[in-house]
Amino acid sequence: MKAGDWLLVIIVTVSLALIFADGAMSGAISGWIDINLYPLARTIGGVLGTIGPWLLPLLVLPLIAGLVGRFTGLPDPIDGLLRQLIGTADSISTTIGDAARWLALGLVIVTATVVIQRYVFGFASTKLQESIIYMHALLFLLSVGSTLLADGHVRVDILYAKLSERGKAWTDMIGTYLALMPMALLILFVSTPYINASWRILERSRESDGLPIVFLLKTAIPVFALIVLIQGLAWAMRAALTLAGRQAPGHIDPIDSEL
Repeated sequence: MKAGDWLLVIIVTVSLALIFADGAMSGAISGWIDINLYPLARTIGGVLGTIGPWLLPLLVLPLIAGLVGRFTGLPDPIDGLLRQLIGTADSISTTIGDAARWLALGLVIVTATVVIQRYVFGFASTKLQESIIYMHALLFLLSVGSTLLADGHVRVDILYAKLSERGKAWTDMIGTYLALMPMALLILFVSTPYINASWRILERSRESDGLPIVFLLKTAIPVFALIVLIQGLAWAMRAALTLAGRQAPGHIDPIDSEL
């Protein structure tokens, strides 16, 4: 099993254990969650908010390394650091993507179940219908990192394919800093008050028999932004290594000496 499979197994196992334990304890766990979950989440969010600004200088590391490496050569310690960070970012994206891929199978099974229930048995389950929305949203939001890693995003390619390796690296570096990272940071900062408001009331479905975890679904928005930021940083680091004349992880073509 892949790391993402184990991650999904752990999440499902813990969720089912909490559900059964809550039933056995007559709703004691639900009561504790209603009272303590938001204060706990707010404390964790405050800690992350304090750490976050200290990590922002890391975002400019690929740019500095790329410029230094292109014109003066890249020191071996910096080369090693970039490769370690790339490996860590790739592992995070791959693990989350491997777990999220099972949502595609879940979508097919649950959608078929809902259709059979409605048109064969004349029965409808609001929770199942809403779970389709959840799985659809999470599939796209959580698999963004692995998609970017595999270069599977939509690219309107007019000149890029004709560029040399260093030309592509310059394009990737500029695109990362002018488009990808600003977009991810904007989503992260704008969504914070929105997510906080949802957690404050532990937002539930508008339907009385719907899923009571809308606040968790909305949390996938800043998680999406963080995944994009992490994998975009790795993308820029690959470009920095290419600009420095080094073989970047995941690039099998020989480095062109042009530009």
